[in-house]
Amino acid sequence: MTVTDVSSTRRMVALDIDGTLVPDSGVEVPEPTRQAVADAVSAGMNVVLATGRSLKGALPVAIALKLDGTRVVASNGAVTARLDSTWPGGYELEDSHTLAAGPVLALARRAFPGIKAAAEDIGWGYHVSELFAPGQLNGRQYMVSQQELERVQTPRLVLKGLDAVEQLHELVASLDVTVNTNGPHWLDVTPSRVSKATALEAVRAALGVAPHDTVFVGDGLNDLPALAWAGHAVAMGNAPEQVRRAADTVTGSLVQNGAAAVLRELAAEPIAS
Repeated sequence: MTVTDVSSTRRMVALDIDGTLVPDSGVEVPEPTRQAVADAVSAGMNVVLATGRSLKGALPVAIALKLDGTRVVASNGAVTARLDSTWPGGYELEDSHTLAAGPVLALARRAFPGIKAAAEDIGWGYHVSELFAPGQLNGRQYMVSQQELERVQTPRLVLKGLDAVEQLHELVASLDVTVNTNGPHWLDVTPSRVSKATALEAVRAALGVAPHDTVFVGDGLNDLPALAWAGHAVAMGNAPEQVRRAADTVTGSLVQNGAAAVLRELAAEPIAS
């Protein structure tokens, strides 16, 4: 392989958070997984978190895993930050993509007038049309008028509280944005042609890691692009069948610490030159 920097001799392992490292909305990483991450870093691997969460929601998990100096891909690829505990807030924003909330909200509200909406504000929280229940959003919530919300530029727009989520998915996708379903009543809307895969590819290139030395571990439908991107794709045992079929291998479930098993196996393998 062509050496471009010191990282080019190392693997890059990207890990989803919810359903892979912790239960949905959790921050407490089990000890076997924390130790496996530490061992992977000690073995020279670039461990990167890649999540649908906002950066505000991803940071506590990164801190718990002591991933100082690495990257975090948040908001389904719309936000990438480099972690450094010496910087204000503990990170430096490396890349971000935003969309105009107005067209999406106008279209969605014409079809479903009662939906709730939240526009992410990077590193802070959300501007919301009405307050969401505790634990549903990471960070603070600032309630604004419908007109104010429509003027926001955001990396991630949340639409919640509808029964016809598939119908709204199709409707919003017609605006040339990226739409991910997150449960039966929740849509995440991010900029066009942005995904965990696009952000991870930029990180891979920056690190100088060879494409075949990339690994991704995840469990959700929003992980499908990253599974297709990775040199080796691993689905969690608790993932839906569609996700398991898209992976090269399937590891144990979240309760079985499946991600830890993957990291231990990688740490024991030599890297092909």
